[in-house]
Amino acid sequence: MTLPNIEDMYLENKNLLEYLEINGQVSFKSQTDNTFKKVLLLACASNLEYQVTEIITTFAKEASNNCEALLSFVKNKAITRQYHTFFNWENNNANQFFGYFGPGLKDKIKTDVSSNAELDAAIRAFLEIGNLRNTMVHEDFISFYLDKTAEEVFMLYIKSQIFIVYLSEKLSNSIPKHRP
Repeated sequence: MTLPNIEDMYLENKNLLEYLEINGQVSFKSQTDNTFKKVLLLACASNLEYQVTEIITTFAKEASNNCEALLSFVKNKAITRQYHTFFNWENNNANQFFGYFGPGLKDKIKTDVSSNAELDAAIRAFLEIGNLRNTMVHEDFISFYLDKTAEEVFMLYIKSQIFIVYLSEKLSNSIPKHRP
């Protein structure tokens, strides 16, 4: 048995909306669509949080040569319940986050981002999902108006995966390969 993923969730609900439309259930379709796009946004944000924290955990594990004490410290003090402090969600860049890895890596990443429009757009998509999620959950979820379609939310998520892959590779490649 495989666990459902974001794409499955999106496609299943898209099919449900099409079914409601075909069967003339306009008000049910509207209500379902309004709820679904909010839930999709939460699912995307949650999944991105999971991916980023797993990347950082893996990085700490590999960089410390699987030092259990350091890995435990990183998980308990730097990762658990800290994710939403990693980023300045309102800004259109992730410089604050990159800065936590030191000026050398931050500068390398900034150079990569400034020379790669696709990566820059992926970071912006990632931050937009996080910012929308924060706004929605800190306001009244029920009355919050999400000015995005489910497809737009899904496409932001897909675009943000470029950043996820980049982050994983960049951190992994920053670990010295030859240790004394």
